[in-house]
Amino acid sequence: LEELSNWNSRAPGGVARGLAIHESFGTIVGQVAEVSVTQSGGAKVHKIVSVVDCGNLVNPKIAKSQIESGVVFGLSAALFGKITIEQGKVLEDNFDTYRVMEMSDTPEMETHFVPASGDKWGGLGEPSVRPVAPAVVNALFKITRRRIRSLPVSDYYLSRS
Repeated sequence: LEELSNWNSRAPGGVARGLAIHESFGTIVGQVAEVSVTQSGGAKVHKIVSVVDCGNLVNPKIAKSQIESGVVFGLSAALFGKITIEQGKVLEDNFDTYRVMEMSDTPEMETHFVPASGDKWGGLGEPSVRPVAPAVVNALFKITRRRIRSLPVSDYYLSRS
């Protein structure tokens, strides 16, 4: 992960990298997020590098799609996912009021698989979702010096420290 994400190189101006690793369903996923803070106080995710140890792969292209779609799902939840209840009524009742990732929000993604042999078979549906938020907020901490302890990130006004 360190090599594939260029962890030890200097990030572009105003961009920070955050790291998270998670294991579930027999699969280990490490992710590095490259993130910046926008002038309007939001978070912009530029790139996510995922390294996946799931054991054997049957179809690497489908596996890559599953990992990257999990990243998009995780980013939607981390950045925007929120349900508001007012006077017993849910305010976000459709996609016009519940924000999800759009193509313009989607970062560049790289997905790498650890070569395997033997009898290890891990899952690919959910494991890439879980490290997204920690990687993003760890990068944001480097910029803002403020820990984000609840999601979504869009609830915070972010500024450089």
